[in-house]
Amino acid sequence: QVQLVESGGGSVQAGGSLTLSCAASGYTNYMTWFRQAPGKEREGVAADYRSSLYTYYTDSVKGRFTISRDNTKNTVYLQMKSLKPEDTAVYYCAATQLLYGDPWYNSGPYLYWGQGTQVTVSS
Repeated sequence: QVQLVESGGGSVQAGGSLTLSCAASGYTNYMTWFRQAPGKEREGVAADYRSSLYTYYTDSVKGRFTISRDNTKNTVYLQMKSLKPEDTAVYYCAATQLLYGDPWYNSGPYLYWGQGTQVTVSS
């Protein structure tokens, strides 16, 4: 069992920056950030595979968000820049060892989830 604890959410104006942190109680191959806006489905935002051997991003955040992992702290970060109102959502950290053939942005294979942290971007 891996426990995940997110932190770093908050409210910013459009164009601002925030960095989210997710501290894990153990190592997993995949650590991924998802988000869910009101009335919308949960979507994969960015994933880290084996401590940034590979990283993945959804198109809408490429060039603005950066995922990274600090193995010494078992923590994954999501650095968010040039934030837009459409980035407003609850952001969740998720982790798993294997995707079982699913793409990284599908929530199904992820066994461990954090409690979520709210990010609000005002225009």
